[in-house]
Amino acid sequence: MTNLAKIKFAALDISGNNYLSWILDVEIHLDANGLRNTIKEGNAESAQNKAKAMILLRRHLHEGLKVEYLTVKNHLIL
Repeated sequence: MTNLAKIKFAALDISGNNYLSWILDVEIHLDANGLRNTIKEGNAESAQNKAKAMILLRRHLHEGLKVEYLTVKNHLIL
């Protein structure tokens, strides 16, 4: 079985041109890792699961966006 944690997808471009394909990839990866509910407002997910979702999101952002959102700790804002 393929290790889903090692599967990569394109980072969100700073222009946002690839947003639709990026968000679909994010949702699929969150589903595969049991983290889909972490991006829903008012969720009851653990802090650990929210942190895992944040790691996945930050890992797939353009470097310029990472700098812009450097201090954001809320994955719903990101």
